Amino acid sequence: MSGTIKRGVSLYSFQEELFLGQMTVEDAIAFTASLGATGVEVLPEQNMPSFPNVTDAEVAWWQETAAKHGCELTCYDMFLDTKRRKDRLMSDDEQVESIRRDLDLCHRLGIRNMRILVFVRPDILERCVPYAEERDIHMGVEVHAPWHLEHAWILRTVDVADRLGTKHLGILPDMGIFMKHYPPAFRARFERQGARPEVAQFIVDQHEQKIMAEYTIYEVAVKMGGNKAEVAMAETLRHAPYANPKRLADYAPYFRHIQAKFYEMTPEATDPSIAYDEVIPVLQKAEWNGYLSSEYEGNRWIQDVMPVDSREQVRRQHAMFERLLAGEGAR
Repeated sequence: MSGTIKRGVSLYSFQEELFLGQMTVEDAIAFTASLGATGVEVLPEQNMPSFPNVTDAEVAWWQETAAKHGCELTCYDMFLDTKRRKDRLMSDDEQVESIRRDLDLCHRLGIRNMRILVFVRPDILERCVPYAEERDIHMGVEVHAPWHLEHAWILRTVDVADRLGTKHLGILPDMGIFMKHYPPAFRARFERQGARPEVAQFIVDQHEQKIMAEYTIYEVAVKMGGNKAEVAMAETLRHAPYANPKRLADYAPYFRHIQAKFYEMTPEATDPSIAYDEVIPVLQKAEWNGYLSSEYEGNRWIQDVMPVDSREQVRRQHAMFERLLAGEGAR
């Protein structure tokens, strides 16, 4: 596993502009290329209006458009609509059929990585492994907060991959699991909703000390008489973990792609929350050579007060990536 870490962007990063018609998919791909990034992560259910009945002509358009801008399609984000029917959940056979449908489209698009939602059971994925192997697609279960690399649920998938001896099933880390500091954008939104500054500061301090979320929620809700915004802010701590980035090296053989989650970048191109300055050196030492794929999710925290500029946020993250990948460290 030697080589250079590559840079890419998930089209999810531009959800605001795509939804409002301010950007097209090709605009997003062209912008990705303008950053010197070469990978494009796609969400067919969001980015392909004809999904799941995508024609060969549409598949060709995606491949040709990526190639025109010097990019490649790097990862397919699947979804599993288990509640599609009102009267019952999907059966196991229906889940397998849905995943195989996604593997087929992933293969047609020429993509070799598929993001699997974290709730998909390992035994369901085991039934899909032969299909993935035939199409040479790695199914990576998303390690998303509040889960982490050594959570029992995640390790079940790792154990299945080991037992089968397959290279086509593993994990796909979401960098939100490395939230070292509480995001300023979160705090500002809750304060606009009525959180008192002193209570917000208490919650930030609790996160900084890595106090168990349930203790903080109790303190805010019961002892401090927290209002709705304050309790909601405290409850975000359940999904704001700081896992140890050093363990990434141990699990590097199990992932080929990373969702580079972020909520905001400063004008100086630093991330105030997620510990990329710790993560990237670990990946480099492990000689991991997949894609860091930008996944901007800060729009929902600022859209009540200012226009969203996803392009500028992604540009700043890639400036940070370039600096860190060059070994220049954090600022």
